[in-house]
Amino acid sequence: MVKKRHNPGVEFQKQEQTGISPVMSRLVQKSPSLCTDLPLDNSDICTKLYLLRQLLKSCFGPTGRLKQVHNNIGGHVITTSSSSVLLPAISSSQSFINLIKTSILNHVSRFSDCGLFAAILCLSLIEQAKQSGLSFSVAIKLNKHLLGLCTGYLQQEDCGCKVKLDFCSSHNLITLARSIISSKPACVLTESEALHISKLAVHAFLLTVPCNRPGEVRLGKAVTVSVEGHPVLNSAVFPGLLVDAPDVSGIDESENMRSNPLRVVLFSASLAGDLSELGDGIFDVHPGVDTDLQILDRLLELVKQVVEDEVKLFVCQKVIHPVVQQHLKSRGVIVIERLGNPLMETLTQLTGAQPVATLHTTIPAKAYGEVRDLSIIHFGSRTMLQLHPPGESSICTMILCHRNETMLGELKVAFQKTEHVLRLTLREPSALLGGGCTETHLAAYVRHKSIQEVPETLSALGCSQAELLLGAGGFCRSLESVAAALEHDGGNSLMDLTHAHHWTHPADVMREHLDESLGFCGCGLMEGSPEQRRAYLNTNYPQFSPAPLSRDTAVQPRVLDSFAAKFNALQVAVETANLALDVRYLVQDIN
Repeated sequence: MVKKRHNPGVEFQKQEQTGISPVMSRLVQKSPSLCTDLPLDNSDICTKLYLLRQLLKSCFGPTGRLKQVHNNIGGHVITTSSSSVLLPAISSSQSFINLIKTSILNHVSRFSDCGLFAAILCLSLIEQAKQSGLSFSVAIKLNKHLLGLCTGYLQQEDCGCKVKLDFCSSHNLITLARSIISSKPACVLTESEALHISKLAVHAFLLTVPCNRPGEVRLGKAVTVSVEGHPVLNSAVFPGLLVDAPDVSGIDESENMRSNPLRVVLFSASLAGDLSELGDGIFDVHPGVDTDLQILDRLLELVKQVVEDEVKLFVCQKVIHPVVQQHLKSRGVIVIERLGNPLMETLTQLTGAQPVATLHTTIPAKAYGEVRDLSIIHFGSRTMLQLHPPGESSICTMILCHRNETMLGELKVAFQKTEHVLRLTLREPSALLGGGCTETHLAAYVRHKSIQEVPETLSALGCSQAELLLGAGGFCRSLESVAAALEHDGGNSLMDLTHAHHWTHPADVMREHLDESLGFCGCGLMEGSPEQRRAYLNTNYPQFSPAPLSRDTAVQPRVLDSFAAKFNALQVAVETANLALDVRYLVQDIN
């Protein structure tokens, strides 16, 4: 019998002849990267920039239009006009668009407000630079110079569009909060509802600011709880922390009046009794040993210890074994399970407890915390425990109510942004006039300053007078376009030629009746009069130095913007526009 000899060389040769290799059959030739020269000359990119600008402009302000976003394969439909929700929901394969979007979202993550302002101004600056005919290098230099004029003016004490906040009165704080909440039309609030939420936001903010505390001051926290299906006016603020406690049948209502502090223990480890919860490693188990029973015995030892240590409130971030719960409740201990990670840090801050992360050792005395007392709160179908700290409270809970899930979700975002903006006022106790008045005032100031300081500017920047005027005109038109974006019903935007405040009038008002139609300016500080000279925005008008208003304490602004948020948004908008103008190539790996 003759055995066939295996010849690997022949086999390899056959594979080469057929063009198929075990290795090569799994490889695809790498495609070269896609390189786009001068992206702002690319018609596809410019079209997308224009559409993004129109999309964001249509969302801007209290009368902005809502947007519904969903993907092609279904999923959750997002209804919003907030930049913090809208921009992440918009996906683009164009890296140039994503560059701008990421920059704006970074601002929003740090300051919570003025995201649409920054995006609209940035895109307008890019468009104006293209239309001006200036070289992009010159436009970048001019934008930096004009930004410096704006920021320097805004930091002056006599700035005509800045308002000092007095913490002895809550009026301006409520105005600031109301301006932010009213600019989110997806919340669908009436005037009374918007005012109610604004007052609650200021109340919650003030509760998080500690008083009479020596040493380093640490701000507290406002926890938000959403309750769907109830009227907005049912929303309320509670001092302390509210946690869900659906099973309170064994709690004596008389415990609410206890004057002695109640001892608390927090567990970050699971108490479900599962072997997998003990962590990674190798376990030696003797034959015939019931591991579940051994773990349960260990849990019951913990129960014995906390009862001996007179613990009254037993809280676990995860699940608690039913037998353990029963043993605790039978001994008068209040049990809360599935607290979740977000509330653990807040509860640690409130009680002073240290979360216990292991079951293998006894609980040290320093791990225990305290609450002054607890109360049972019934809110609709939800039952919650209200926990008060043993000392001064800088933690509160805001219960937000609304009629349906979409409106409630947008209201929750608006409240959290408002609370953050109010915190920023502690660092910079100022606000800017809203309603477009800051933008038109800055535009008038920059026009006047640019012409007034022509020789000094030309020598510093090394550009011609014509280039300076073109760059300043485009910069001011960009600011004015942001103010004009607040109008969505076909009306016209104007600016008075004395104080440079922003005015609007309906589209159906004839020019001869213009004086009769103008009520108050955008911020509400000025009332229209026939003697005022006005000009339409984005038209030619004589340059002038905007005069500051005589501050009558009886007249307060009706719309305010966060100084810190808008100041940073202005810088981000100009710097992002300059970055976009400076991009020479886009290199995209398409593999």
